Amino acid sequence: MTFHDEVDIDEMDWNDELKALTYQCPCGDLFAITLDELADGEDIARCPSCSLYVVVVYEPEDVKRLTQTLPIHCAAA
Repeated sequence: MTFHDEVDIDEMDWNDELKALTYQCPCGDLFAITLDELADGEDIARCPSCSLYVVVVYEPEDVKRLTQTLPIHCAAA
């Protein structure tokens, strides 16, 4: 698997429609990863429209902080 880039979690945006953190893909779509996936140790955000992936750089504390501040309900709390 080849990675397009490494993205710090603070560079990602919350997408309420997808219920996921997103980052713009060069193809025009969005890389996406949920807080539940991050809480489970996943760090790969995928683009649904092309073959690119990014590695999300984060600490467990980041997931806890985002879970407490974003207007969502997820199991990562």
